[in-house]
Amino acid sequence: MSFSSFIVQLLNGLAGASSLFLVGAGLSLIFGVTRIVNFAHGSFFMVGIYVAYSLVAKLGTGLGFWPALLLAAVVVGALGALVEVVLLRRIYKAPELFQLLATFALVLVIKDAALWFWGPEELLGPRAPGLSGSVNILGRQFPSYDLFLIVVGPVVLGLLWLLLTRTRWGTLVRAATQDREMVSALGVNQAWLFTAVFALGALLAGLGGALQLPREPATLEMDLNTIGAAFVVVVVGGMGSIPGAYVAALLIAEIKAICIWLGVVDIFGFSVSFSKLTLVVEFLVMAVVLVWRPWGLMGKPQGVSRNTGLPEAPLRQPERWFKLGGAALVVALVLLPLLTTGSPYLTVLMIDLLIAALFAASLHFIMGPAGMHSFGHAAYFGLGAYAAALLVRSAGIPMELALVLAPLAAAAGALLYGWFCVRLSGVYLAMLTLAFAQITWAICYQWDGFTGGSNGLTGVWPAEWLSDKRNYYYLTLALVVGGVLLLRRVLFSPFGYALRAGRDSVLRADAIGIDVKRMQWTAFVIAGLFAGLGGALFAFSKGSISPETLHVGRSVDGLVMVLLGGIQTLAGPVVGAVTFTWLHDTVARNTDYWRAMLGAIILILVLLFPQGIAGAIKQIFDNKREAKNIKEGTA
Repeated sequence: MSFSSFIVQLLNGLAGASSLFLVGAGLSLIFGVTRIVNFAHGSFFMVGIYVAYSLVAKLGTGLGFWPALLLAAVVVGALGALVEVVLLRRIYKAPELFQLLATFALVLVIKDAALWFWGPEELLGPRAPGLSGSVNILGRQFPSYDLFLIVVGPVVLGLLWLLLTRTRWGTLVRAATQDREMVSALGVNQAWLFTAVFALGALLAGLGGALQLPREPATLEMDLNTIGAAFVVVVVGGMGSIPGAYVAALLIAEIKAICIWLGVVDIFGFSVSFSKLTLVVEFLVMAVVLVWRPWGLMGKPQGVSRNTGLPEAPLRQPERWFKLGGAALVVALVLLPLLTTGSPYLTVLMIDLLIAALFAASLHFIMGPAGMHSFGHAAYFGLGAYAAALLVRSAGIPMELALVLAPLAAAAGALLYGWFCVRLSGVYLAMLTLAFAQITWAICYQWDGFTGGSNGLTGVWPAEWLSDKRNYYYLTLALVVGGVLLLRRVLFSPFGYALRAGRDSVLRADAIGIDVKRMQWTAFVIAGLFAGLGGALFAFSKGSISPETLHVGRSVDGLVMVLLGGIQTLAGPVVGAVTFTWLHDTVARNTDYWRAMLGAIILILVLLFPQGIAGAIKQIFDNKREAKNIKEGTA
C-alpha cells in the first residue's frame, strides 16, 4: 500500500468515474423529463461498444478509429429516438412502473438481437491510436488512454451545462423536469421534446460504451451490469441533476479504487478484504445517502406527474361467480397430478408456478394496496431460502420446523430493512430496497464459510414423506393457496383499508389518526414473511440454493409478474406469475433466442393490455355490468 499505488488507484477511479458519468447523465436526463425509469439504458451502453467494434473494423484502426466511436454514439442515439417514437410514446400516460415493464422487455429483445448479430463470444477492440502507450507517474506506468478518459468526463459535463443553461432547448428541458405538463400547456411540442431528450440520453450511453472499447471486451452481460451502476449514480447524485451524477460517479469510483488499494487489511486480528467490497460498495453508498439525504446529494423533490393512470375503485368482496371459479381452479389443481402421472416434469413446473404466484402476491401486497415500489423483493425470498437450507444443514432442524422458522427469518430482514425504506417514497424507496437486496446478495455471495459463497448450498432436500414430487406438490399447493387467501383477507380487513388510505392520501390518512409509516412498515414485514415462505418452498423443491436466488434478476422477475397481471387487481399477481413463468419455460425450451421472443410477447401484452391481463379482464366485466345497469335503468 505505497503512496504511488494510492495515486495510481485514484487516477483509475477518475477514469472509471467518466464512464459512469456518461451513462448516469443520460439516464438522469431521460428520467428528469419523461419520468421513465429506463431499464434499457444499460442496453444502449452495450450496443454502443458493439457498434463501435464493428465500425472500427470497417473504418480501420488508424484515422478511422475516433470517428467510429463518435458515429457509434450517434447510431445509438438514433436507436433511442426510434424506441421512443415507436414504443414509449404510446405509454407515457401509463403508470411509471408499467413503463418500466416495457423497457425491461426491450432489454430482452436488444440482448438477443446483439447475440444474433455479434455472437456470444467476447469481442476485444484495438488500442486507441496515439494513446496506446503509458506514462510514468511516481514510478508506475499508467495508460495514456485512461488519462484521456479522465478529461472526457469534465468536458462532457461542461458541454451539457452549456446546452442546458445557454440554449432555448435546454431551458425547455429544465422546465419539463419541474413540470412537463405545464410546458405542454405553454404550446411546446412535448412529444418531440421527449424524443430529443431520449435520443440525447441514449447517445451519451452509447458514447460511454464506445469509449470502453480499448479498455474491456464487449460482452452480452454489459447491459445489466451497467444499469445497476447507472441507477446508483443517478439516485445518489439526485434524479435529474447532471452535476449530481458527476459527483456521485466520482464518489463511487474513488471509493471503489480505495477499496482495491487497501486489499486485505488486518483489523484487531481479523482479516478484512476491502477488495471484495467492490461488488457492493456502490449500493452501500446509495443506502447511506438515501437514509441521510432522501433526494440524493444534489437532487430536489420531483414534481408530481399528473399522468398516474386510471384511479382505482374501492376494494369489493368478490362476487359469487369469482368464488366458484376460484374453487373450481383449486379442485383442478388438486386433481392435476392424478391426471398427469405420465408427465413428472409437469408436476415440477406446477410447483415452480405456485411458488412464483406466492412470491408475486407478496410483492403486490406492498406495491398495490400500500403503494410502495420495491426493486429488491428477492432479498426476502432469498433470506427464507437460505434460512431453510442452513437450519436443516447446519442446525439439524427437521424440514417441517425449518419451513416454519425460515419465513420468520425473512420477516426479521424485512423488519430491519423496512424501518429505513418506509421513510422514502417513489423511485427513491425502490432504489433503497434494491440497495439492501444487493447488500444481502453480496454477503451470501462472499461468506464462503457460512452460506457456501458463490457455490451456494446443496443437499437441501425435504423430509422423506415428501420425497415423492406429488406429495411435495400438494404441500406447496396448500401453503401457497393458504398464503394467497390470507393476504387477500388482510387487505379486506381494517388494516388493509387503512393501508390503501395512506397510499391514496397521506395527509388525509394522518388527519384521521392513521399512522401511515407504521402501517407501511407492518405491510413490509408481512410481505417479507410470505416471500420467505416462497423461498423456503423453493429451496426444498430444488434441493439446493445459490446467491442467484436473491439477485436483482429475481426482483425484476417479480416486478414483471405483478405488472403483467395488473397491479390494480388482487388476482393480477397470480395471473402474471403463472403467465410469465410458463412463457419463460415454454419459450426457453423451444428457441435459442428465447429472450427476444419473451420480450416481444411482453411488449405486445403491454400495448394491448395497459392495465395488465387480469386488469383488462376485470375491465371487460365491469363494462358489461355497467352497460347492463344502464339498460335496466332506462327500461
